This record gives sequence, C-alpha cells and structure tokens, in this order.
Amino acid sequence: MFGINGWEFVIIIVVAMLVIGPERLPGYAEQLGALVRRGRDLLQTAKARVDDELGPEFSDVDWSKLDPRQYDPRKIVRDALLDDSPPPYSRTADRDGGPNGSPRSAAPAAEPGRAPYDDEAT
Repeated sequence: MFGINGWEFVIIIVVAMLVIGPERLPGYAEQLGALVRRGRDLLQTAKARVDDELGPEFSDVDWSKLDPRQYDPRKIVRDALLDDSPPPYSRTADRDGGPNGSPRSAAPAAEPGRAPYDDEAT
C-alpha cells in the first residue's frame, strides 16, 4: 500500500488525529465514510454495467484462471518436461515409412550426453 508498512500507517493516523483535533475529527470521519460508500457504489455500478454489456456468454468465465500472478514458469517447464505424451512424428518418418507403412525413426539415437543432430534443420 504505497510503500508504507503498518507502523508508519499507525503513526500517520496518530499525527493526523493530533493535527485535525477532536472537534473536527467526527466531521472528517463522516466525510471519509461517505467517500468510501460512493466509491463502493460506483464500482458496483460499473461491474453491473460491464456484465450487462458483455452478455450472458461471459458470465460463466472463470477469471481467476487468467490471472497472470498464478503462473509459475518453473512449474510450467517442469510439467512440460515430465509430460509422458509420445513425441510427434518427424516429416522424415512420415515420408520414409518402414515395412507395411509403419513409420521408422529418422535418425539413429544420439550417444548418451550428446544432442541429436538433424541434417534437415534450417
């Protein structure tokens, strides 16, 4: 909240109470309460208007799933690396089918510790 921690906020409130004084404090508190109520009403009205203009097809959208703060790049990479889905066929395996049209691997397996070399890569 504006880079102010809890103790600094308490000190600001105490100084404001001393500067404003006990005779004007109830009036300012009433004005602050009215401002908060108007702000809350304004936000509720704006939310209702947006919901009306978007229509019923957006009422069932779970907006929390689209929150960018929930994405953890480490988890995304970990899930992608641990995915057990089979690798897609390469173009060479599709073009050079094995016996009975079954696809065969395009290149022999690479030595352990070395990356495979693709001679068709651009």
